[in-house]
Amino acid sequence: MELTRRRLIQTGLLTGAGLAANACGGGSSGKGADSLAGQKMAVWVWDGCISMNVLKDGVAHFGQTKLTPSVIGGTFKQKLLTTMTSRAFLPSITGVKGEDMPFFKGTKADQFVDLNTLGADKISSQYVAWKLKQATTKDGKLLGLPIDIGPCALFYRQDIFAKAGLPTEPKDVSAAMSTWDGYFDAGVKLKKAVPDSYLIDDGSSPFAYTVKQGTKLFIDENNHFIADQPHIRTAWDRAIKAMQLGIVAPYAEPGTTDSNAAYNNGTAASSVGAAWHYLDLVQAAPKTKGKWRVATMPGGPANFGGSFLSIPAGGGDHALAFEVITWLLNPQNEARTWVDNGNFPAAPASYSLPELTAPVPFFGGQKTIEIFAPAADKIPVAYEAPGDAAVSTPFLSELKEVWAKKKDPEKAWNDAVSTAKQVAQREGVS
Repeated sequence: MELTRRRLIQTGLLTGAGLAANACGGGSSGKGADSLAGQKMAVWVWDGCISMNVLKDGVAHFGQTKLTPSVIGGTFKQKLLTTMTSRAFLPSITGVKGEDMPFFKGTKADQFVDLNTLGADKISSQYVAWKLKQATTKDGKLLGLPIDIGPCALFYRQDIFAKAGLPTEPKDVSAAMSTWDGYFDAGVKLKKAVPDSYLIDDGSSPFAYTVKQGTKLFIDENNHFIADQPHIRTAWDRAIKAMQLGIVAPYAEPGTTDSNAAYNNGTAASSVGAAWHYLDLVQAAPKTKGKWRVATMPGGPANFGGSFLSIPAGGGDHALAFEVITWLLNPQNEARTWVDNGNFPAAPASYSLPELTAPVPFFGGQKTIEIFAPAADKIPVAYEAPGDAAVSTPFLSELKEVWAKKKDPEKAWNDAVSTAKQVAQREGVS
């Protein structure tokens, strides 16, 4: 499940051909040159999946192979599925988006190599355990190593908080707004002091992040529909409460000029989001550099996003592919992907590297790792069903109707549940 806000990344990404053409020299992969010479290794990624600089260096590092990364446009999941069905031109390595892993894990596990058979069980301690679990089947097969994770936090405008008489330092904001109620109280105070500013930029975010803070989503492990149960209703009511308090900014389609203006002019005084959300803010409001800070998220830790590198079963030299993956996703390279793309590392050893510990100018020199690292360590684990993303969509759509068009909240809830049940039935959920 993803919110409608855009995930913005750096531009100027190289194509696979460009990567190959620009890679010179060559390192050793640990295998003899003769065994590597001429081996073709196609790597499929999407825009922003992993640092293109890391991929470029990977081409050079495995210089005896024909390692060829390709940025696949369009709907990545569908293109991968189509290729798997045709059993032709499969890549040796592919990215799998975090929201798509439940589908592949639940219905296409046999199309991927169990990485434990290649030695992943010996290096799994390098990655956060809860993220590995998301790529592990019920019978223990590991279908991917994590590229990144999305520990969540509260991003806020320190200058506007000061104007409203709210706490301004990250530790004080974290303490005062540790709960959703505390956060909402701050929003009411902010609105009284600075009428043109709103604490919440996205009317659906209290719902989406409350769900992510729990241990149950929309479908349970027995493939039963549970989206009409109290944990979802609680999340719904929380989002409605924020709207009724008047602390949610007027609706603007995320990523548009109006949405970006809200970050620039202070209409949006804070925003809940995953670690990667900082690049959204950097690109939307570059002139606000130094005015933002990061605090812990109200209500406790949650994760939003994070993807994997996997090996298709029909994709060629599995052992070599695994060697490439482990190099691309070592702590040093995950730290580089954080700098280049804003993808927060899934390897905790990265957290002590300079790329993560350095002060961040956009956040006034704050060392944001002090917020993100503890959150990454405490993410609640919830079962993710293949149909969860589809079943969640009606709730987000109906919240948009309440936020943007003032639809009656109770009617919107009933419509969301009704539509979600229909979607669940189509997904084979009972």
